[in-house]
Amino acid sequence: MTTTLPSLTTTLELSPAPGSWVTVCEESRLTPGRGVAVLLPDGRQAAVFRDRSGRLYAIDNRDPFSGAQVLSRGLVGSADGGPFVASPLLKQRFDLETGRCLDDDEVAVAVYPVRTK
Repeated sequence: MTTTLPSLTTTLELSPAPGSWVTVCEESRLTPGRGVAVLLPDGRQAAVFRDRSGRLYAIDNRDPFSGAQVLSRGLVGSADGGPFVASPLLKQRFDLETGRCLDDDEVAVAVYPVRTK
């Protein structure tokens, strides 16, 4: 008889479309205050973050100002109590909860629901 042990690894999933979830990485790959770039099944990239309090966020990895896939390498901070990531290129800040650019009200990035499994 073979016994299967429960997995000790927690994975992260995000929802790139309503009703669908994809596994993107192991939770242990996230360092508080830093991001990880993940490739979605349709070829898009997402940036996944854990803030210093342990909350998880996922946004589009493409910086809309430069077109570069770099938001996962941005600096995580907070403004008015809300978490943001600042683009490493031009320093625009994007709210991690809404995707709204804090420096230009007409610009936003996609936000994805994220969960552990």
